Amino acid sequence: MRTPPPTQAADESITVNFATTTGTPTYRASGWIYGMTENASGPAEHFYREVNFRYLRAGGAQLPGNGWVGGNYDRRWASTLAQARRTAALGGRFILLAHDLWGADGAGISRFPGDDGDWTDYDAFLTRIVDDVRSAGLTVQWDIWNEPNITVFWNRPIAQYLELWRRTHRRLRAELPGQLIVGPSCAFVPSIEHAFWNQYLDFVRSTDTVPDIVSWHSLPGDPVADVAAANATLDPRGIAHPRPYQINEYGAPDEQNPAAGAWYIARLERARADGLRANWAGGADLHDDNANLLIRTSAGRHQPRGEWWVYRYYAGQTGQIVAVTPSGSYDAHATKTTGEARILVGGGHTTGNLTVDLQRLDATSGIVRNNQVRVLTQRIPDHGGGAVQGPVTVSNRVVDLSNGTTSVVLPYANQTDTYTVTLLPPAETGFESVAASTAR
Repeated sequence: MRTPPPTQAADESITVNFATTTGTPTYRASGWIYGMTENASGPAEHFYREVNFRYLRAGGAQLPGNGWVGGNYDRRWASTLAQARRTAALGGRFILLAHDLWGADGAGISRFPGDDGDWTDYDAFLTRIVDDVRSAGLTVQWDIWNEPNITVFWNRPIAQYLELWRRTHRRLRAELPGQLIVGPSCAFVPSIEHAFWNQYLDFVRSTDTVPDIVSWHSLPGDPVADVAAANATLDPRGIAHPRPYQINEYGAPDEQNPAAGAWYIARLERARADGLRANWAGGADLHDDNANLLIRTSAGRHQPRGEWWVYRYYAGQTGQIVAVTPSGSYDAHATKTTGEARILVGGGHTTGNLTVDLQRLDATSGIVRNNQVRVLTQRIPDHGGGAVQGPVTVSNRVVDLSNGTTSVVLPYANQTDTYTVTLLPPAETGFESVAASTAR
């Protein structure tokens, strides 16, 4: 688990090496749980497309009526269907939350699947969902049950959950063999010492019900360390995991700001794990605001928060991913393409000066001219979680290189703000982050 450093840390440095590439961007961190309106009409399309939206995870949580157990499955399914269709239209993948459709969304409910050994009701529920997904022509990822290790979502013994997993996995494999199964989506990070995690892994291996995508939540956590822990528990058991892990809720409430959000992006990219940002809203607000990346005016008009601009910059990182050596408190996601290089810096829970050492700029294309490069440094403010009109330019200057290198010092005076560094040809003066999105 990520341990927050002191609020005032010593100065640190990270290194970007443009001669070493590690792949092409897939925007694996650009997803979130809920955040789309019940009927999927909002927020506006550009708030998704401008951040290269990739994933939505939902199932009608907290809509009135308690889902299947409350006799109001239809409303939750109608919302789920609308959101799944819009997600697909936006180029994203939809992760279906069956527990929400059942009604186990944090409210106290009268029954859980398999109570008293009777699975009749759950079997009928599962038949209904499978039929609805099939008749709608949807392709979804099936998250069998969310956070089964905590009583707010699964207030029954682990053995009952494991039987639910086995029954559901086998039915989905038989009836929808082309659709992916996700789990266990536990409310903890993997550990060789965690009893629930290890019991789950032993069970799915012994019953041949291993999920297609292994998932968990980092609230908080460090995706790099968590992936290493997952490998250390799956590999000795011979459990194959050819697809990326899915950290399908990341970011505790105090980590939902530009600095921590950019740090999670960098760590997810480094770990090569897919990620969905957590959503700490409730009630009607749960289904709006792109999981709190947006804020509404008194007239109901959406405006971006600072962290939305982090994802917008991330979406603009194209070409090839280049190597970054992190520090104890900071990491970065860096890319290069012809005529431009971008570095999205992330940290959190700390302040102080961060030096970004930029090495092997001779390995870039169309940026260096006469041993010079333009360095544009911008700050993305948190603004106390309020609306942000766009990044603020801190410095825009042409610098001379020394053996193909230069450095930038970023003054982290506020532990929730973050920075971007954009490298351009010396004569290029037209790049600015325009706050056009706030005007639509």
